[in-house]
Amino acid sequence: MLTQQQRNIITSTVPLLESGGETLATHFYHIMLEGYPEVRPLFNQTNQATGRQPRALANAVLQYAKNIDHLEQLDAHLVSTIVSKHVALQVLPEHYPIVGNCLLQAIRDVLGEEIATDEVIEAWGAAYQQLADILIGLEAQQYDALAAAPGGWRGDRAFRVVRKVPESGEITSFYLEPVDGKPIIDFQPGQFIGLRVVIDGKESRRNYSISSAPNGTSLRVSIKREGQGAVSNFLHDHIGEGDTLDLFPPAGEFVLNDAQRPLVFISGGVGITPTLSMAEAELQRGQRDIVFIHYARNASADAFRRTLEEWRDRYANFQLHVVYEHSQPSELPQPDAIGRPTEEQLSAWLPADRDVDVYFLGPAPFMAFIKNALKALGVPEEQTQYEFFGPEEALV
Repeated sequence: MLTQQQRNIITSTVPLLESGGETLATHFYHIMLEGYPEVRPLFNQTNQATGRQPRALANAVLQYAKNIDHLEQLDAHLVSTIVSKHVALQVLPEHYPIVGNCLLQAIRDVLGEEIATDEVIEAWGAAYQQLADILIGLEAQQYDALAAAPGGWRGDRAFRVVRKVPESGEITSFYLEPVDGKPIIDFQPGQFIGLRVVIDGKESRRNYSISSAPNGTSLRVSIKREGQGAVSNFLHDHIGEGDTLDLFPPAGEFVLNDAQRPLVFISGGVGITPTLSMAEAELQRGQRDIVFIHYARNASADAFRRTLEEWRDRYANFQLHVVYEHSQPSELPQPDAIGRPTEEQLSAWLPADRDVDVYFLGPAPFMAFIKNALKALGVPEEQTQYEFFGPEEALV
C-alpha cells in the first residue's frame, strides 16, 4: 500500500513524465530487451523502432501517475486495452518483476541520482507494484474465463491452416481450424487473437484481428504484409495450407454493443479486418441497418471488395461506400469517390439524424480525422468506438 508521502512523490514526478516520458520509456525497453531475452517475444521490434511502443508506455505511466490519488478515475478504456493485449499475448505474473526492475533502473538512469533518489525509487517501486497487482488480477480473471468457456482454452493451442487466400496485393487470409478437432470459443466480433511463431530459432508473438464472424469451428485472420514486418513476411512467404500455428485465445474490447441503433463501420486499409467480423455477425442477426465505408489506396490494395459487394446485393439493410486515394484505369473496379476522407462524404453517407453507433479503425492520421469529423457532424462521442490500427504492442 502506498503511503501518502509516496503518493506525493509520484504526483511530483508528473511534469518530468510529461516532458521526458518517451525518453524514459525508450531507455526502459532497451534495458529490458537487451537483458531479458525471455520477454522479447512479447514485443514488436518494428513498434520499438518507430517509437510507437515507447509512446504508448509513456502515456500509460503518465495516466497512472496523474491518477495515483484517485485510481477509480484512471481511464477504464486504457486499462481494459492493456489487459486485453496482455491476455492475447499471454503476459504472465512472472513477467511483471522483470518489467518493474527495468522501469526503476530506467528512472534512475534517465533522471539521475540527484532527482531519482532512493526515496523516489522506493515510491515508484511501490506504485509499480500496485499497478502490477491491478493488472495481474484483471488478467487472471480473463484467463480463467477464457479457459472455462465452451470451446475456450488457456495458453497456446495448435491450429492448422486449411486455406490461404490472397485478398489484395498485400493482404492474405489464413483460415484456421484447431488440430484437436474440438469446438472453439464463441468470440466477440471485433476481437483479435495472439499468434506465436518461431523464426530462425527466435520466438515472436503478434496480435491479429479475426476477420470472420464466430462459427464455433474455425477462425480467419487476414494479415497485411508489412515492409519490415518479420512476422507478417514470414507468414506470407513460409506458412501454407497444412501448416500449423500456435494461437492464444481471443481478446479485445473493440466489440459491438447491445444497442439497436443503425451501425456505421469506417475503415482505412487493413483496419477493415475487425469491421468485417462485426458486419458479418450483424448481418447474420439481421436486426440493424449497416453503412460500411472503406478507404483504400487503390484497387490493388482494396481487400474483400467482392465480399462487400455480395453483401450489398444480398442484404437490403447493408449500404456500401468505397473510396480510393488514387484514380484508377477504366478497366479496373471504380470506387464511389477518389481522394482522402472528407467531412462532406461522411455527411452524405451517415443517416441524417446521426442516431447511430460508429466503429472506426485505421492508421493514426486517418483515425484523428474521422474522430474530429464525426464530432463536427453531430455524432455523439459516446456512440463512437475506435481502436488505433495495429493492436500488436503489449504495454506491460
